[in-house]
Amino acid sequence: MRMVDLIAKKRDGKELTTEEINFVIEGYTKGDIPDYQVSAWAMAIYFQDMSERERADLTMAMVNSGDTIDLSAIEGIKVDKHSTGGVGDTTTLVLAPLVAALDIPVAKMSGRGLGHTGGTIDKLESIEGFHVEISTDEFVNLVNTHKIAVIGQTGNLTPADKKLYALRDVTGTVNSIPLIASSIMSKKIAAGSDAIVLDVKTGAGAFMKTAEDAKKLAHAMVSIGNNVGRKTMAVISDMSQPLGRAIGNSLEVQEAIDTLRGRGPADLEELCLALGRQMVYLAGKAASLEEAEEQLKEVIRNGKALDKFKEFIANQGGNPAVADDPSLLPQASFLIEVPARQDGVVAEIVADEIGTAAMLLGAGRATKDSEIDLAVGLMLNKKIGDRVQAGESLVTIHANRENVDDVIEKIYANIRIGDHAEAPVLVHDIVTE
Repeated sequence: MRMVDLIAKKRDGKELTTEEINFVIEGYTKGDIPDYQVSAWAMAIYFQDMSERERADLTMAMVNSGDTIDLSAIEGIKVDKHSTGGVGDTTTLVLAPLVAALDIPVAKMSGRGLGHTGGTIDKLESIEGFHVEISTDEFVNLVNTHKIAVIGQTGNLTPADKKLYALRDVTGTVNSIPLIASSIMSKKIAAGSDAIVLDVKTGAGAFMKTAEDAKKLAHAMVSIGNNVGRKTMAVISDMSQPLGRAIGNSLEVQEAIDTLRGRGPADLEELCLALGRQMVYLAGKAASLEEAEEQLKEVIRNGKALDKFKEFIANQGGNPAVADDPSLLPQASFLIEVPARQDGVVAEIVADEIGTAAMLLGAGRATKDSEIDLAVGLMLNKKIGDRVQAGESLVTIHANRENVDDVIEKIYANIRIGDHAEAPVLVHDIVTE
């Protein structure tokens, strides 16, 4: 088998066999096939696409390129959730204890984030003492006993994906549905879950800017999951404005706690219920999505969801008292209001640029080595469709520096006030096949 022949075959729009795809991924992972040939192959896929079978084969080739996590010692159906990323995306902090409160095992592998704010682990580490440095045995034991634990990404998971993604990043082939879908799904499958719920974002703050592209990606990932024996569903959700009101690590933890109390922002609660009901349904705990949603609402009402959050935090060394006393979370030195300059209705909040404003404060990482300030961030006091008067606060800046003119300028440039606007639809579609 020669790589040049496989490049030409895909260039001409023909399907690659399972063996041919395995040959490419194995050879590239080992260093036997050079970057320039895989670049040409990726570009051929970019233009010619892949069949559902090819996408599933590519995903499993990347899964098999490294370690996989064996969660078979955890009792019950393990359901994982993945978001394609956004601004103020606090859903995991809410969903993990919410679903675990219904005795569904949530074995979560999470990372630290590049971009606007930290990843799930960074956010949780806003809680004093909380840590994810636990052994695999302890991780499994915590999930079996308490139904919930979070561990850092360890081991040599999907090395082919890491290598291929780095190459795509510099060769103009990132934005390819089969390559994105196989990249995401390979990591989820290697992490060992039985079922996967996907939150595919669309809008200014998302990777997929249009609902049509988001739907294509969702169908691709759901198809891959179902084709390789993982029950998979997806929600296509709006990210034209930040989700919820908090953008920043400790601020998002506080917002998650509020949501578990039933007092969170309406959009964050709506999305958590939309994703959570799929997790409950796929775990076999409800006969319908409607029944699943009612169960989730009940554990919020009766306090079991918040109790599970406290239990989870305590089990991993954190102080559960933060759930009752948010002042125990890191606090910024300066709170600075950004007032509206005119009367009207908030017509646009450019999600990714507002996320960048939070990053300027230190809420996120520009590079892997950047230090995150867990206390800083933004609180949106108005969302799209809200009426505002001149002088009323649009945003509260939580900062650890007094001069935040750069952040204020960024906020004004990316929140537009008009005469009329309606809040965007949050859940665009549900994809099950």
